[in-house]
Amino acid sequence: MCGIVGVRRFDGGPVSKELLTDMSGSLQHRGPDDHGLWCDGTVGFAHTRLSIIDLAASAQPMTGARGTTHLTFNGEILNYRELRAGLDYPFTTRGDTEVLLGLYDRYGPAGVSRLRGQFAYAIHDSGTGETHLFRDRLGILPLYYYATDTLFAFASEIKALYPVIDSPRVDTASLHDFLAHRSVPAPYTFIEGVRKVPQGHHLVVRGDGTIRTEAYWRLPQDSELLDVTPAAAVELLDEALRAAVRDALVADVPVGAYLSGGVDSSLICALVAAERGGAGLHTFSAGFGDERVDETHWARMAAGIVGSEHHETVITAGDFQDDWARLSWHRDSPLSEPADVAVYRLAQLAREHVKVVLSGEGSDELFGGYPKYRFARATRLAGAVPGAPLRLLEERLPASQARLTVALRAMSEPSYAERMRGWFAPFTTLERDRLLGGPAQRTVLAPYLDGRGDSLRRMLYADAHTWLADNLLERGDRMSMAASLELRPPFLDHRVAELAFRLPSSVKVRGGTTKWIVKELARHHLPLGLVDRPKVGFKVPLDEWFRGHLREMAFDLLDGPSSFVGSHFDRVEVRRLLDRHTTGGRDEQPRIWTLLSLEVWHRELQRRLTA
Repeated sequence: MCGIVGVRRFDGGPVSKELLTDMSGSLQHRGPDDHGLWCDGTVGFAHTRLSIIDLAASAQPMTGARGTTHLTFNGEILNYRELRAGLDYPFTTRGDTEVLLGLYDRYGPAGVSRLRGQFAYAIHDSGTGETHLFRDRLGILPLYYYATDTLFAFASEIKALYPVIDSPRVDTASLHDFLAHRSVPAPYTFIEGVRKVPQGHHLVVRGDGTIRTEAYWRLPQDSELLDVTPAAAVELLDEALRAAVRDALVADVPVGAYLSGGVDSSLICALVAAERGGAGLHTFSAGFGDERVDETHWARMAAGIVGSEHHETVITAGDFQDDWARLSWHRDSPLSEPADVAVYRLAQLAREHVKVVLSGEGSDELFGGYPKYRFARATRLAGAVPGAPLRLLEERLPASQARLTVALRAMSEPSYAERMRGWFAPFTTLERDRLLGGPAQRTVLAPYLDGRGDSLRRMLYADAHTWLADNLLERGDRMSMAASLELRPPFLDHRVAELAFRLPSSVKVRGGTTKWIVKELARHHLPLGLVDRPKVGFKVPLDEWFRGHLREMAFDLLDGPSSFVGSHFDRVEVRRLLDRHTTGGRDEQPRIWTLLSLEVWHRELQRRLTA
């Protein structure tokens, strides 16, 4: 993958190469292999390249055959050979980049619907005077923009936009969003005036400064459900996932895979091994030196089954302190999950051996893999139970009842939309209002309100548009790109995603088994013991670390006189969280992490901006 930036001025002034160089310089980690600029009066693009396909050519920004279109592109078009064969275009390269210009030349902006892969790109058309931005269907790759009366700028990462923002400031309205999601849902960000292009959207900028954004793709509606037997559904997933893995292996450099030993990553590795005949696969896993959350022995077992050359790394509390601030800068926001640091260390390990890795990301959000999905219907009906008794019960639970605590907190929320959001929310609505001194200034609940169909389908729809797009995929992109490594999630091939939302909920959560269809498919490729083992997930033992190695850091940063959290949140409530966790009476690590992560990010942001 790569880094892209662009500027369009509306005041008639020229875009300078120095500005574009300054912007793209902050994205060198995304594209260490090459750098390019294009300027034409009031419009300019820049590109930093991580060479994956057509290594010796396909330099960017790239100009179309007629000389009126210019492109800067981040991503991979995995069906580019098929598309090239169907285009009557004078290609001068052998890669996927020029295909985008050929498609635009023939179909205009509608050509985006023919793409398979992960992408964020911009095309300026001097013939129409329009600049087009496109982001892939599921939001695997990022795309941000900033607009004023005099200019429009876009970039792969927010930090590349700072050179065009006079005084970057934190959007305090996003603090409520962050406490509810651990990230800021699209189209908002943590920086005032900076917006995300939503997943599956096309944005058009005209010379008069008008901006229009519209969706070019949506998940299938509940009216498009397939009438299939469970066995037939498994066959359909087998076919779609095999095709996705086959496409994900398209590269002119080595491709490896993450392998946690869980069902998703193990299934992806098994399909890769089958596609390649079992040859030349490097796999990578991480552990934390804590038996409660260590899955490395399962990863070794899976590696032996698929015949991969396996590599491991161990993450410590010291690694968190060493990397936390720097990775917050890479993330352009507080690290939403403790696993962000572990994902980066894993990417570092992988980059020593390969340039591209596959992951199992997206399976849980498409096929119902989290424990909460068993309670989708209860979440919808829980409004009949008063929230106060549930909150009282939750407050009396010991630290050992963490899962029940999460459920009670979610079920105590006042509305169906808030209850769906509450399963992943570090802080409840009441806690957010108490910490910030009042209710949110805006609503970002649309994904929780727009879903249709049964309760599980609505919950999955919401998670695909929030938790997946704004949290997990942002983490995957930033942490892999920080190590100059390309990440590809085959489960998020749009054909797999469309199939998931056309399949009935009964093949996702079945007989109390979450992600039933994926596990059934995995049984065709993996031992039953690996498929049926309890789900652990990529967890970090922060509960113990916050009582030990990281305790002093938490108190110093959150309770100190210069604390950003202390100046924007109720200090008494913050200190109460720290004390309750330290004594062992409550497991407050999700909330301590959320606040501490915000503090670390803000300090690093200020340090970088004033350096």
